[in-house]
Amino acid sequence: MTTRMNFKKIKSFVFTVTLVSVTGQYANAQSYKKTDTEVSFSTTDMNVEVKFYGPHIIRIIKYPARKLFVKNSLSVIKNEQKTKFSVTENKDILLIKTNDLQVSVNTKNGEIAYTTVSGKQLLKEKGSDFKPFNDAGQPTYSVTQSFQLEEEEPIYGLGILQNGKLSQRNQDIRMVQNNTWDFVPFFQSVKGYGIFWDNYSPTQFTDKPDKTSFSSEVGAGVDYYFIYGKNADGVIAGMRNLTGNVPMIPLWTYGFWQSKERYKSQDEIVDVVKKYRDLKVPLDGIIQDWQYWENNYQWNAMDFISPDFPDAKKMINDIHGMNAHLSVSIWSSFGPMTNPYREMDTKGMLFNFKTWPESGREVWPPDMNYPSGVRVYDAYNPEARDIYWKYLNKGVFSLGVDSWWMDSTEPDHLSQKPEDLDTKTYLGSFRKVRNAYPLMTVGGVYDHQRATTSDKRVFILTRSAFAGQQRYGANTWSGDVNSSWESLRNQVPAGLNFTLTGNPNFNSDIGGFFAGTYKKGWNESSGSKNPMFQELYVRWLQYGTFTPMMRSHGTDVPREIYQFGKKGEPIYDAVEKFIRLRYSLLPYIYSVSWDVSKNQSSFMRLLAMDFSADKKTWNINNEYMFGKSFLVAPVLNAQYTPEKLVKTNEQDGWDKKEETKKGSSASDVDFTQNKTVKVYLPSGSVWFDYWTNAKHNGGQEIEKTVNIQSIPLYVKGGSIIPLGPDVQYATEKKWDNLTLKIYPGSDADFVLYEDEFDNYNYEKGNYTEIPMHWNDKSQTLTINARKGKYKGMIDKRNFIIILPDGQQKMVNYSGKNSKVMF
Repeated sequence: MTTRMNFKKIKSFVFTVTLVSVTGQYANAQSYKKTDTEVSFSTTDMNVEVKFYGPHIIRIIKYPARKLFVKNSLSVIKNEQKTKFSVTENKDILLIKTNDLQVSVNTKNGEIAYTTVSGKQLLKEKGSDFKPFNDAGQPTYSVTQSFQLEEEEPIYGLGILQNGKLSQRNQDIRMVQNNTWDFVPFFQSVKGYGIFWDNYSPTQFTDKPDKTSFSSEVGAGVDYYFIYGKNADGVIAGMRNLTGNVPMIPLWTYGFWQSKERYKSQDEIVDVVKKYRDLKVPLDGIIQDWQYWENNYQWNAMDFISPDFPDAKKMINDIHGMNAHLSVSIWSSFGPMTNPYREMDTKGMLFNFKTWPESGREVWPPDMNYPSGVRVYDAYNPEARDIYWKYLNKGVFSLGVDSWWMDSTEPDHLSQKPEDLDTKTYLGSFRKVRNAYPLMTVGGVYDHQRATTSDKRVFILTRSAFAGQQRYGANTWSGDVNSSWESLRNQVPAGLNFTLTGNPNFNSDIGGFFAGTYKKGWNESSGSKNPMFQELYVRWLQYGTFTPMMRSHGTDVPREIYQFGKKGEPIYDAVEKFIRLRYSLLPYIYSVSWDVSKNQSSFMRLLAMDFSADKKTWNINNEYMFGKSFLVAPVLNAQYTPEKLVKTNEQDGWDKKEETKKGSSASDVDFTQNKTVKVYLPSGSVWFDYWTNAKHNGGQEIEKTVNIQSIPLYVKGGSIIPLGPDVQYATEKKWDNLTLKIYPGSDADFVLYEDEFDNYNYEKGNYTEIPMHWNDKSQTLTINARKGKYKGMIDKRNFIIILPDGQQKMVNYSGKNSKVMF
């Protein structure tokens, strides 16, 4: 049988149709066929293809004999590439060699093994399986591919996982997108290779001592990519080479964001920005969550039709007038009283399974006497994506909204009935393409905004992701997680594993989403005065300072800085201190962002990315590098108050009923007391305490004294850190007077990157790079000649250069090579 799809209008997809002779008889009596890009052959039961996408990326396709393999990759945008390789045949083994890889293929059973050219074993297969499957009336297969890993070999990736684990060995995970778990069927090994399982249906990932496997409900055949990168950065570069590079997002998005569920009027949201400005606390982004469209029957109308938002244009102008930016909530579903619903419904572009919200009334539990009628749209359909943008552009974007908060992009699927997966989409059954939904809906908005204007960079905050989504200017948050210490601890490995799938942009709700338990026993809206929540919020915010997006958000307990007290009080001061720290780091963060886009680097880096020779780093799940210089060890356990166990989910978390009994308050808390935490400093470097400049050797665990206003934060010896001016918003002051902190111990390189900050002119080469090099032996900093130019660039500037021992010098820099000796 043949799986057939309508490919009309589908953009940027790789199209493969292959039919291999099942007899295995070719010219010259070879048992295989070779072209410039592939080797193919047949066993008794299956056809096997080894396709090259470069010397380090190999695609393996296997499918039953006498069948046609038809595949559109939704994630992969790269085509096969002519590659220099040799093939030798010895009995039942084909040995395929590139400059760096050897691929050994058994022509009897189709099993494949990967080694380096020096003979180091990387990975070997352990069987493929095809079982007939009826997919909504379409005969197809369920497919499995197994591998054999070494016993002590850690693997990372698979997406945003709330299991608290860094290495995903010994796991059994059903991969179906949901609110708080985002799945990418990709893992990479500390040995320097990665596996991308290119399948979009519900998939079981299983790792046991005897085998590691992906097993998907629907597939015309096995289809995966082996990426050899030699190290984690190389694997990520290979994955992005296949699925798309990361565009630059605006500088302002790296500032501080304030949000809540939800601001209920335009006066309220404007007033929040005004209060931040009055307090002189930096702020760049404010988010309007749902219901600016008024009620659930008008769900996601993508129009400010609520009477509480009588003049949206004025609201946006007011926010812009205070040099802040607005993001608004948009969803993957529509209520029956909206224009998008009516147009899509007539064209069969809406799904019928249960989604959120279920009731037309805003009550809990949902009052099903008044069903909302909200339905998810078919984001796989290019015409549906056109309609989506048409209404988004007309009702919101044309008013000047700056970015999108794309909620429920997994999408919400409440009933989880097996028959729901039979739902027909533009690309076949929902089951067949289930996990790629976020890629399609996020990509639709990105592509349409890019086609509309190049003056404003696309920025999308989204709740779900899939392989390749990094190409769409999107930052994925970890969903509606609990306001608990356990949840906070989970976010660190969740973000690191997501990063290792090639998606560098991750964040979480600072403070956790469901925080109602901290309000019980306190006056209305005063949960922010509860020391238990205060401690959790501050520690979460300190962690969020070192993620690609620093965004405060949640329900039940308000999160604005003024809710926590006033200046001079420990909690308020701790919040303000780390917001200001974030802004001082913007030149560093924006330059790292360029390194991510240009050189395939990552913001959040598990320690093993940079210190893989130190095996102690392989499974440390509570520390990470931010860029290649900062070691961040957030405080992830309560030190001043009791840890409160919180267990809610996206359903029962909305139950707002109050308990009459007084909650545990821990009211007599002295946040000024010092505490201690343990930190491991990887071997292979010296480390400097960011706060004190104290120097430590690597390869040891130390105790660090902290209080509520500090966390363990270290800088790797051999680092150059640019620090920016004190500002109220990201672009308030030019970077014409920057501090360069030099951390000696080894040679160091850094490239200071600048452009116009919020358009796509950088793609035309309109940007500057200032390379810097620290020679540790001669104690000399060389600031090299500036490369490039752009409109409005800084011609002359001052650098204040500081060493940890207090030595300080100033350089007047006009774009030419300058040297400073200490």
